This record gives sequence, C-alpha cells and structure tokens, in this order.
Amino acid sequence: MTSRSTATAAGTSGARGRSAPRVHGHLQKPGSTVTLDAEVKRTLLPGGLRVITEHVPGVRSASVGIWVAVGSRDEAASVAGAAHYLEHLLFKGTAKRTAAQIAEEIDAVGGELNAFTAKEHTCYYAHVLDEDLPLALDLVSDVVFDALCEESDVETERGVVLEEIAMRDDDPEDLLHDAFCSALLADHPLGRPVLGSEQSITAMTRTALNGFYRRRYTMPRMVLAVAGNIAHRDVLSLVRKGLRDRLTGDRAPVAPRTGRARVGTSPRLVLHTDDTEQAHMMLGVRALDRHDNRRFTLSVLNAALGGGMSSRLFQEVREKRGLAYQVYSSVAAYADTGHLSIYTGCQPDRLGEVAGVVREVLREVAREGFTDTEVARAKGSLRGGLVLGLEDTSSRMSRIGKGELAYGDYLTVEQTLEQYSAVTAEDVAKLARELLARPLAAAVVGPYDHADDVPVRLHEVSK
Repeated sequence: MTSRSTATAAGTSGARGRSAPRVHGHLQKPGSTVTLDAEVKRTLLPGGLRVITEHVPGVRSASVGIWVAVGSRDEAASVAGAAHYLEHLLFKGTAKRTAAQIAEEIDAVGGELNAFTAKEHTCYYAHVLDEDLPLALDLVSDVVFDALCEESDVETERGVVLEEIAMRDDDPEDLLHDAFCSALLADHPLGRPVLGSEQSITAMTRTALNGFYRRRYTMPRMVLAVAGNIAHRDVLSLVRKGLRDRLTGDRAPVAPRTGRARVGTSPRLVLHTDDTEQAHMMLGVRALDRHDNRRFTLSVLNAALGGGMSSRLFQEVREKRGLAYQVYSSVAAYADTGHLSIYTGCQPDRLGEVAGVVREVLREVAREGFTDTEVARAKGSLRGGLVLGLEDTSSRMSRIGKGELAYGDYLTVEQTLEQYSAVTAEDVAKLARELLARPLAAAVVGPYDHADDVPVRLHEVSK
C-alpha cells in the first residue's frame, strides 16, 4: 500500500481526437454498453458504477482496479491523511475475510493485491492469471465495499502510517516533493502531503475514518477497470453476481473534476534542514490543468527540457559540467492546476552554481524555445514511451481506469500519438514563454540551518 503524489500524466487520456463522437461516461444511459475501441468497452451499471474493460490478446494475465474519485485534496485540514490512512485500513478485514485470509488467498494464486492513494484518487488493484479473474474481482470488491474499519485495526495501522511518514522523512526526494508542493500551492489542499502529518494521523479517530469511508466511497465516484485476457460480458457477469443488491437505482456517475485552483499566497522557498551528503533542490512553476488541450505540448516541452539523457538540462548540468549525477524535469496535471518542476541533487557547495545553470537553461528556452531536432526527438521519446509502457495488463488497466475517472472519456493510443505528432516547435516555444514567465517556487533539503544560507534566490533564477 503506497501513496502517490503525482497526478494523471498529461497525454494519457482526455482531449477528443478526430474520430466519431463518443459518449462520455457520466452521460451514458444506465444499463447500456458502449464500444469505445475494438477491444475497449464501457457499461454503466445501476447505482452509477462504470465498468470499463480492455481485451488484450495474447496474454495470460488480468488486472483489476477499482478507482475511487477520492484523494488527499478531499480532506479537511483537520483530517489530513485520511484518504491514505483509510486505504491501509480497508485491507485489515471485511465482513467475510480477515486480513490474514485476504493475504493468503492472493498469495495462493501468485497474484498481487495492493492499493495507492494520490491527491485526487485512490486505486485498489489486483494482478493475477486470467483464470483467477473471479477471485481478483471478489477480493478487490470485498476490500472496497465491505471493510469493517474496526477500532483495534485503526490503532494498529496508525503505527504503520506513522512509520511510513518517518520513512518519507528519511528519503530526501520524497520529502522534497512534498515540500515543493507546499512551496508552490501553499494552503491549497493540493499543497498538503498525501500522507498527512504526524499530528493529524495521531489525532485521527475511528469515527472520522469510518465517516470518510461511508460518505465518500459511493458507486457514482467509482470506476471498475479490467484489462487482460478477458471478455467484457464475463466481467459484467462476475460484477453483477458479486455486488448484487448494491447495483440499484439510477444514480449518474459523478462528472470529472473541473474548476480553477484558488491559491492564497505566492510561490516561495521552503527549506527542510537535514544532515545529508547532497543538497536536493526542486523548483518550478504552476502549469496546465489536465483539461487544457495544450497538455500534449507541455509533455513535449518537458521531454525536451529534462525528460532524458539528451534533454537540455541533462546535457548542460551533467554532461558538459559534471555538476550533478541526477537532473530531470517533470509535470503533474490536476483537475484545476498543475506544475512543471525541475529536480537536481548535488554537493551542497555547488547548489548555487547548479541553480545558475538551470536559470540559464530556462532563460534560453523561454527566449528561443527548442530546435526542430530537439522537438522531434522529444516527440519520438513520448511515442515510444507510451507504446512500450502498455505492454503489460496493469498499465492497460491503469490507462483506461484513470482516463475514465479523470475525463469520463476514452482516447485511443493512436489518437494520443496523433496529438503528439501534431505539436510543433512553435507550439512548444509559445507555451515555454508563457509558463517560464510565471513566479518560481523552490524547495531544498540539505545541510543548511536557515533559508538565508541556501544559495538559491528565486528572483535571480526567474530573471
């Protein structure tokens, strides 16, 4: 069981392509099935549960996931970390299985059963042989719908979650990411750690967790996704049999999140003093939300800037100057905002020099964009990464499940590749000029006693 702070990757699903019109999941008629692609089908069941499947020929596995549109941004500050804490708790026992029985049944078939929590969703999933699909569906459904949330289990998992927070604090990169989100998004719920804090977890009650569970885990907020050597009709039969009386009513699925994030303060510098051998730095700007059609352009920009060994940052910081072993950029896209960030780790006395090189790279990109060759290489990297990343059923299940939850829609792999191909060097340059003119936020983890000791000045980096 893990937490994830990243959002739906830009370009994995979303904007409409040029094919025939599609029916959005939240507009589909209850009881109906829609064919979204040759191997992808979606059915809206009574009660608001969406079932989406992808038949993957030639494999012997199946992956099942229940995606819930509930994450850390849905928590009040007083119960920060509740979504992740609850994710742990649901595996501690159900009406018909103990925690030990859950573990024994999945181990007996050599499968995997796990979950993760992100800022806008939680996913419970299983990966098994295709012949064990009935067991996988039963286990995942049992955990999600019939957990007991016993008081004794709340206390047991409290210690586990506190250990996970301590483990995060011992990992500079994990700690840095949470610090960066705080620096960029301040008091907005997206700026808080998915894990919560030691204080909020210590104070969390069984009543608060069970209430969060009962209020939030409703079928209109859920997508059940299955990919592998499966048939849509067989999945529906198993779901109907397993959930039975729960599949009633004509409730419509909750529409995908939209809106505009309201952040009360400007980006800033956040320092976590730690006696580390390296100084770890992440800096970046607020970027596009996942509904922005330019997210494909942003993906190309990110790949050219710091997405691989041939990227501008890697070449300038590591290859030419040898200032750092690791340097990369990344993007995150939420329903109403996003960010473009740059990470590097280096010797503490070199941080100022590294920041200066990063500053120069950002200035050049904002002023001149990238060459046609760099853009072509970035697009090729994205195309290859997308296709190669879909060679296992878990990735296929994640793509259709996360896409349905985030967009209520489906974009084929071919349509996504077309979107990348359509991006031009001028598109990238225009977006770079816009984003890199925005105020920078930065986070640093390293052996500095005070923020004034950190050789990084945001106003200097962004000039």
